[in-house]
Amino acid sequence: MPELPELEATARLIGQEVSGATVESALAPGINVMKSFKPPLDSLAGDRIESIGRRGKLLIIEFGSGVALLTHLMSAGKLQVHTKRAGPKDRTSRVLVRLEDGRELRIRESGTHQRAWAKLMPKEQVQADEVVAKLGPDAWPERLPVDVVSTTDRPLYSLLRDQRTVAGIGRTWVDEILWAARLSPFKRASDLGAEEEAAVTKAIHDTLDGAIDFYLSGLKVPLPDKFPKPLEVHGREGEKCSRCGATINAVHYSDYTLCYCPEEQTGGQILKDRRLSKLLK
Repeated sequence: MPELPELEATARLIGQEVSGATVESALAPGINVMKSFKPPLDSLAGDRIESIGRRGKLLIIEFGSGVALLTHLMSAGKLQVHTKRAGPKDRTSRVLVRLEDGRELRIRESGTHQRAWAKLMPKEQVQADEVVAKLGPDAWPERLPVDVVSTTDRPLYSLLRDQRTVAGIGRTWVDEILWAARLSPFKRASDLGAEEEAAVTKAIHDTLDGAIDFYLSGLKVPLPDKFPKPLEVHGREGEKCSRCGATINAVHYSDYTLCYCPEEQTGGQILKDRRLSKLLK
């Protein structure tokens, strides 16, 4: 799933490409993608793209007429600008915003499941939308206050992925953040000392900031379908930790894997199974 760094880079890089462009037409080939009907999507014809922004894991495309397209790409969605328009056999397109200059702003989604969604609404209503209103503070660019992550007894791994607590972080970057902070994924937030609280908030800011810089300095439009992520621990089970040389380990779940350095994050303990880990206590 694209997370805050990928979406921030997408918003900035594609926004630079299409801001000011006039819409020729807009349609939604994805049957279930549009979650709003007033105003209709085809009312964007003749409108002008003003900007592309982000809130948590949501993208917000604003138009000159005062409306905004709020979209969640979910696990397999992508926003891309194409010089050629989607053909009749294209099965990945969910929303197509065709521009008068011949290009096409396209929300695509791989796989058979159509989970990506979009809503068209007056832009002053975006912050009050039921999905946006439930989000916690954005994990970036401002450094989070320590009380955001220290006033609960939940494990850090689940806490930082909870969009109601901190918006924008998912499985990939929570692994990286906790590695940077040298903290166990299962350490409870209420057990953090003052130095550990500061380490978490610093790691959140610095990790996301570094990833965004990496993307903005190395990527250009058209964006790749798979971003080359600068990862130290996530997805690196069995490799050596770049800091201490210990073997990176993982906890496997039914649909995802949590990665960590046992030497620096769990005091040398190997977490064989989350349900059996003594660190849950």
